[in-house]
Amino acid sequence: MADMGSFQEAVTAWAAGGPGDPAREVAARLPVRAVVLLEGLSDAAAVSALAARRGRDLAAEGICVLPMGGAMSVGRFARLLGPAGLDLRLTGLCDEAERRYYERALGQAGAARQGFFVCAADLEDELIRALGVTRVAELVRAEGDLRALQTFLRQPAQQGRTSQQQLRRFLGTKKGRKIHYGRVLVEALDPDRVPAPLDGLLASL
Repeated sequence: MADMGSFQEAVTAWAAGGPGDPAREVAARLPVRAVVLLEGLSDAAAVSALAARRGRDLAAEGICVLPMGGAMSVGRFARLLGPAGLDLRLTGLCDEAERRYYERALGQAGAARQGFFVCAADLEDELIRALGVTRVAELVRAEGDLRALQTFLRQPAQQGRTSQQQLRRFLGTKKGRKIHYGRVLVEALDPDRVPAPLDGLLASL
């Protein structure tokens, strides 16, 4: 039985140079109607967590949440999945620093650029600002990472940075931490404090 995970795997293999037929076959069987292109696994964790909070099963709705393994892959995925490929609706998140790259890559693939939502720095920064540094520090403590955070903050490189910048950097210092906190931070948000890019993305689907 085909599922959205198998479609995600087939598309990722296709983008890496494999055959496209498996992705086409799974897309037709499910069927898939839209793909959310995200830079990495932490963004995917946040999007999936917000969808779950709102009682939505994106896979059941024909929506694939697809981490690309880096922002520079957006053009390749857009060519495979957009009008010249599977002709699926494409949406997602991007960072302000990469907005022009996304616009160019999506335009070259013939995909609509208006469907992408822009984070000021990145999604972690948006979530930290929405929650506030005090609340994020409380969550770090609750997750058992307070000692690691305290050790991190004593590093010379962190002196002179704002608390928000320090927390943002801390989330990326250990493999898997950004993914874990992508879910944790979203689950801690008040319903009216969801960052605009993330809220807009979910509302558009």
